[in-house]
Amino acid sequence: MKTKSEVTADRLLFLANVVKRELKHLQATDKRLFSNPLTLATIEQLENDEALSETVEAFVGRFCRLQDTLGDKLLPQLLIYLGERPTVVVDNLDKAERLGWIKSTDTWLETRQLRNQMIHEYIENPNILLNALNAGHEFVSQLADVAERMLSEIKERVGA
Repeated sequence: MKTKSEVTADRLLFLANVVKRELKHLQATDKRLFSNPLTLATIEQLENDEALSETVEAFVGRFCRLQDTLGDKLLPQLLIYLGERPTVVVDNLDKAERLGWIKSTDTWLETRQLRNQMIHEYIENPNILLNALNAGHEFVSQLADVAERMLSEIKERVGA
């Protein structure tokens, strides 16, 4: 029978592998979607361009999923492994900022708001969608940095 520490380590390693896959897929979609600058004219063609629409959907889904996995799943699990008691998201993010895993709690929370703009404003307002997608694109490298810092911590502590 596994100890509580072993179960926690197993969950952490599982989530680390999920993050690696999600990051790889997000980066591939980001590269495809932003191979040319995204403009209002491009966004206005979404309804008529099925391939573009599917790429936007993939980017939005993968962006949101990776941010959720990092902030809502991996971070609390890593804090538990380190003997911390995870609490509400903002407090966990503050701990992550102090530990150097994220640059800024405020920036992370602002980026979470992109989800609503990318998802809920998808049909309603092309300008909001364009701005949210471009902001999301700019944040992909920061998500990758956060993932790498957390994965490095896991590798150092758990040996994965």
